Amino acid sequence: MNFGDIFKNFRKQQPSRDEAPSHWVKCPSCNSLMYYKEVENLSQVCPKCKFHMRIGPDKRIALLADAGSFQEYDADLVPVDPLGFVDKKSYKKRVAESEKKTGKRSSVVSGECTIEGIPVQLVVFDFSFMGGSLGSVEGEKIVRAVHRAIEKRQGVIIVSASGGARMQESTFSLLQMSKTSAALKRLAKEGLPYISVLTDPTMGGVSASFAMLGDVIVAEPGALIGFAGQRVIKQTIGAELPEGFQRSEFLLKHGFLDMIVQRSEMKSTLADLLRYFSIGIDGAPEHKPVPRRRKEDKLQMRQVSEHMNDLSAKDDNQTHAP
Repeated sequence: MNFGDIFKNFRKQQPSRDEAPSHWVKCPSCNSLMYYKEVENLSQVCPKCKFHMRIGPDKRIALLADAGSFQEYDADLVPVDPLGFVDKKSYKKRVAESEKKTGKRSSVVSGECTIEGIPVQLVVFDFSFMGGSLGSVEGEKIVRAVHRAIEKRQGVIIVSASGGARMQESTFSLLQMSKTSAALKRLAKEGLPYISVLTDPTMGGVSASFAMLGDVIVAEPGALIGFAGQRVIKQTIGAELPEGFQRSEFLLKHGFLDMIVQRSEMKSTLADLLRYFSIGIDGAPEHKPVPRRRKEDKLQMRQVSEHMNDLSAKDDNQTHAP
């Protein structure tokens, strides 16, 4: 035994490069280096280019819900492996790794909270858990949140951050698209509001179902929103895609979104929307929430407008007749 062996157990174990703490954050958009405290104080928004970085469900809930008001439900629901699915790893192993990484048991956190004093059912996706993919547990949590909203006469807010349906559950995950859409249809019949908040990214089966069914669809700046990836679309249509394609600004311009809201203003905006629907307001006048505009209503309004234009044209012709 040499002299070095005597003291090797006393040497301080140095963290690896990945484990070593970093006090600097690099913006994925403008590549600027910033002190991490500065970014944290701005809720993970770049102070130079205003790029909205991804955040976890705990931070999201802290930003939206009133302090100490969030009560989680259905935390005991866990994914199962109905198909015994195995690719490079087994589905069970992937779930176990995601649980260890995030401390969550699924990619959705659902519960009840107040936003500026207004009670609401809040559902938040966790992209760190298997890409925020939609599986049986996630769909069940959303449906249960809708049922609680109907029972308590509250609104529903879903904050999406997902790559789409979970392939390891195959058809079971695809069924969640229709299951959640049907539950939101029931919410609509009850005259209760559903506000959909789209964050980076919102893709696949999530964007093709409940994410785009909101009475009001809100998105964060620069969020990636779409169904298929840009590479697949480009190869399919054989053409160059326009600049900013599938970003929230592009979708707002083309009518897929109602508004884009900065993260710092999201809580107050959601509270204003809930007040507009007169949900959960003490002392608010009792009246039915603003009804949704159905396709039949739009068609009727278009027919009335065309009829009025015809009458106006006839009046003009009579006025200018010799």
